[in-house]
Amino acid sequence: MTGVLEKEGVTLEELKEKMAEFARERDWDQFHSPRNLLLALVGEVGELSEIFQWKGEVPRGLPDWKDEEKQHLGEELSDVLLYLVRLSDICGVDLGKAALRKLKINAIKYPVKLCKGSSKKHTHMNVDKNNFNGDSGSAAATKGMTSDSKSSSDADV
Repeated sequence: MTGVLEKEGVTLEELKEKMAEFARERDWDQFHSPRNLLLALVGEVGELSEIFQWKGEVPRGLPDWKDEEKQHLGEELSDVLLYLVRLSDICGVDLGKAALRKLKINAIKYPVKLCKGSSKKHTHMNVDKNNFNGDSGSAAATKGMTSDSKSSSDADV
């Protein structure tokens, strides 16, 4: 990969381009099938999980962790992100747009007044299927979505 990102922030588009360049320079496109990338992503999620294994609950900010542990965590989180960005690119999915759409779907599935402070899944909440927000003009009602609606992914934020 020619050059390192000098600025502090980075967009998903920039990561996508950097990953494509990285793979192209190494002639790895031939190996980057959706299946192979997904399996690599799952492997990296496993490595990320190992970092937390046996630690029990940990407080936000990881105040008791050593700098080396936090750096390792950052590397594994990055591996997961990079494979996810590459997989979305290879599959032709605009990850940023898909994520924003999913947030909107989750806002409908989890209306604030029904789920605030609750960890219940949307299928276990008492929701009027035709009226999520308590008003007849809700986005769910106008788009025909119900609490039983599933997007292409049922992952919730």
